[in-house]
Amino acid sequence: MLGLGLAAAPAIFQMFDRAPKGGDMIDAFEPYMTQARIAEFRGFLREMGAASDEAQRVVDPAAAKNLGLTPAQYAQRAQYLHAFEQKFPGIDRDMSDMLDRMQRNLANYRGVAALPPFPLFPWFFVIPGLLLAGSAAVALVARRGRSGRAAVIVVIVIGAGLIAAPAVFQMFTRAPGGAQMIDDFRPIMTHEKLTTVQGYFLTLGNGEAEARNVAIPAASLPAAATPALDRFSKDWPRINREMAPFVGVMADNIVNFEAVDALPPFWLFPWFFVIPGLLAVVLGALALRRSRSNGRDAHEPSDPGTEQDSTEQDTRQVTRTNTSVEAS
Repeated sequence: MLGLGLAAAPAIFQMFDRAPKGGDMIDAFEPYMTQARIAEFRGFLREMGAASDEAQRVVDPAAAKNLGLTPAQYAQRAQYLHAFEQKFPGIDRDMSDMLDRMQRNLANYRGVAALPPFPLFPWFFVIPGLLLAGSAAVALVARRGRSGRAAVIVVIVIGAGLIAAPAVFQMFTRAPGGAQMIDDFRPIMTHEKLTTVQGYFLTLGNGEAEARNVAIPAASLPAAATPALDRFSKDWPRINREMAPFVGVMADNIVNFEAVDALPPFWLFPWFFVIPGLLAVVLGALALRRSRSNGRDAHEPSDPGTEQDSTEQDTRQVTRTNTSVEAS
């Protein structure tokens, strides 16, 4: 029963479909789950923030004055730049939150990535489960004798292997970290959230283009007056080339994330091995002990003295019976 239950677990939890998707997600996140890449993205956000601040403080007043427009009229005229300036605090907040979640889960990610390949996970249940069920069936049929005891020993060995597996793969430390990472990523791994974040790149790109083509020329400022905007315009192709795919990878893995999230919590997985393993060892040891005890009882020699006394008593009883019959 334990073996069949273990073998059936992957089908019950749809692990044959969900586990490979988890592996695909882990592989897709690998280029971005590094300290260096997160630090680079934070630098991009600081650069864009400085450009937004400089546009509001320096460029907008000068451009509006030169164009003879009120601030409201100028905002309507440079609507893409204005949208960039107004939306950037929210952009910075959302993207910084994503980076914060990545940063605090770097160790958790490395632990999960170090586990055996996700497509193999269902077989870690199926193969030991079938072996356990098969060995137990042999022991049940054979009951006594060498073959039965050998089958019970195999059951105990399989149980010990199940107990050892989480320790061998460091699952007691890595699995809870994986559960924490899934919990931490859940608020951002949604279609609504990532569609919103992807839309930010249109706002940023349109704002950069209008600042470069409209606002800065209209402001008629010296080149040294807009260093932050100049740097942003120069770096924008690289920023867009590196940050947009990162968000795209997250959006492409929403289905994979949902599949992993639908599995039992990661911290439970070690116990899916340990508990059946302990039961197999204990029950196997009890069966082995009972088998040996029954074997001793079956082959225990009779006491010669006892047999002799019993024979003498039977002889006397027969003699008394015969004497009674003759007397009668």
